[in-house]
Amino acid sequence: MPPPETRPLYAFFISGTDTNTGKTVVTAALLRALRTAGLAAQAVKPVQTGISPAETLISPSSDAFAYKEAVADIPPVPALCPAAILHCFTLPASPHLAAAEEGKHLRAARLCHDIRSHWQREKTADLLLLESAGGISAPLNATEDMSDIAAELDIPVVLVCPNRLGSLSHVFRALAALTEKGLIPAGVVMTEAASTDGRPTPARILEDNLEMVRGRLRLACPDRPVPLLALPRLPKGADFWKRAAALLTPLATELGARRRRDAPGLVSRDHAALWHPYASALEPPPLEVASRSRGNRIILENGRELVDGMSSWWAAIHGYNHPRLLEALRRQAGRMPHVMFGGLTHAPAVELAEGLVRRMPEGLKRVFFADSGSVAVEVALKMALQYQQGRGRTRRTRFLAPYGGYHGDTLGAMSVCDPVTGMHSLFADHLPRQIFMERPRCRFDVPFDPACLDEARHILKTRGEEIAAVILEPVVQGAGGMWFYHPDYLRGLAELCAASETLLIFDEIATGFGRTGKFFAAEWAGVSPDILCCGKAMTGGLLTLAATVCTEEVASGICGGGRVFMHGPTFMGNPLACAVALANLGLFEENRWQTLVTGMQEALAQGLAPCRDLPDVADVRVLGAIGVVELRKSVNTAALHGFFVDRGVWIRPFNRLVYLMPPYTSPLEDVVLLCAAVHDAIAGGLHKSAC
Repeated sequence: MPPPETRPLYAFFISGTDTNTGKTVVTAALLRALRTAGLAAQAVKPVQTGISPAETLISPSSDAFAYKEAVADIPPVPALCPAAILHCFTLPASPHLAAAEEGKHLRAARLCHDIRSHWQREKTADLLLLESAGGISAPLNATEDMSDIAAELDIPVVLVCPNRLGSLSHVFRALAALTEKGLIPAGVVMTEAASTDGRPTPARILEDNLEMVRGRLRLACPDRPVPLLALPRLPKGADFWKRAAALLTPLATELGARRRRDAPGLVSRDHAALWHPYASALEPPPLEVASRSRGNRIILENGRELVDGMSSWWAAIHGYNHPRLLEALRRQAGRMPHVMFGGLTHAPAVELAEGLVRRMPEGLKRVFFADSGSVAVEVALKMALQYQQGRGRTRRTRFLAPYGGYHGDTLGAMSVCDPVTGMHSLFADHLPRQIFMERPRCRFDVPFDPACLDEARHILKTRGEEIAAVILEPVVQGAGGMWFYHPDYLRGLAELCAASETLLIFDEIATGFGRTGKFFAAEWAGVSPDILCCGKAMTGGLLTLAATVCTEEVASGICGGGRVFMHGPTFMGNPLACAVALANLGLFEENRWQTLVTGMQEALAQGLAPCRDLPDVADVRVLGAIGVVELRKSVNTAALHGFFVDRGVWIRPFNRLVYLMPPYTSPLEDVVLLCAAVHDAIAGGLHKSAC
């Protein structure tokens, strides 16, 4: 975790295309230019190799020596040393190897923690110039490199590269590496270097290199000019640092201007322009500014890390920024981001459909792609209606759904949500009139009572000729109350639907892709519906995509006699989303998701158990990677929001529920933190309504 923030970090990361590009000269010259302009800048080397720790400030081989030398003749900044080195290793080698030689292991998160702590201690500093060890892709460990430091700190990068024959490919690769990590170039400095044969590089090549890089920067940053400076070879002498600083003054001015710029904060701009889900536009809800994501963490603009307990509304099941998903995104983006699905097909859609069918309950064969979960439900309802019409059952125009269900916010989906306690009562007079039955009252963790099906049996017997399909969320009712019911309910309901020739629709948008401990919740009952909707976690939380999958019988009933299904989203089968979803399925094939979910279930059950003893708690229930604490009254969401952020966790309660749905890959110690935060919030009375 980062240290408590008393002021936002202001820093720039100075890196290069490789080692020996002139980074230290550029860092020291910028330090001088900034201090000459009146800014209390400090040059910091997070990792120095090749010298002993005792020599960091006195050895000419140390970068800190160059920083101090560059500003030796100008007035010092009181109480601020011009140079600092945070970690030093004696072996002159790549940081990971030099650290390993001394039994140490470098991690970006740890280094960033040390940088932030250093910034808080240096209270007189206006900004830091952080010089990387080696190039932007120099490894820190087996999975991280120097760019991960800049990415986790979320700071702009000044890229230093040699200007000579053959340097362009290195520059372009370095810029691509920045783009892949979402890093913004604050400037590029091209240092004149001898050609590979040791002779001076011809002026024409130097000028052409600058022009080519300038063009690439315009493409990479079309909305903001990126300073591009040339630093020629300067003879060593008494005025070396003065001349170098003068040449880099335009870049220093830009960096300083960023420091002084007083732009409105994102929250203020948000309130002026945006509208958030289930919120007022006139009285906006409390907001945090998310800057980056990593693993199971959401990183805020001020550097604070929040342990994610929501999987971003249950979608980011493998955590954030998973390299396999990002690679699939980049690969498909470079090939074909989108093409219409009418009259065309493509490999990502076909392969994803095949992969989904292999994972579906038996009998589900036809995949219809949609943009979101709500749209997938709309598609399922239309499928059921067209199927019954195609079979000549023209009176079957209504749907049967249990109370407590939630299926989305579009009109058709709203009509099958709980009409009493749901969030859509305002629209009741405008929605199709559906039929509702009691919520499955048989808990998941108690013996099944067949009487739970009595009302469903009665309605299907007496009104079955009106009903096109029954729709429900299998085993877990999600946003309607986080209620877990017995799988035998589904078995009995499936038999009733088959007997009454009523279609059965499972909404697995929230439960699909492993959340309940089974890949699809239908597997708990061994039941195959006629239609199944899935979404949310389908792309691992990277892009929006959903699917409605039906049996061949349903497809034939809709399309027999030359008919077609009347639906077609513009972005149906988007190749980008399909490619990511296909990679997501691949992760399920390879990782230990069942073991991860089982471990999380045990951790949630143990961590939330103490909540049972709290007087305001009505129930505690856990299934798979879902943990729920149900209160007796609605919670004070605003108060809980602030408390949870202060505790370093991200939890979004609603109504009477404080619940957890962490990414499956969350370390169990983080699950413990989440559970403890829930318990302490309720024990402290923060859940109680402000009124």
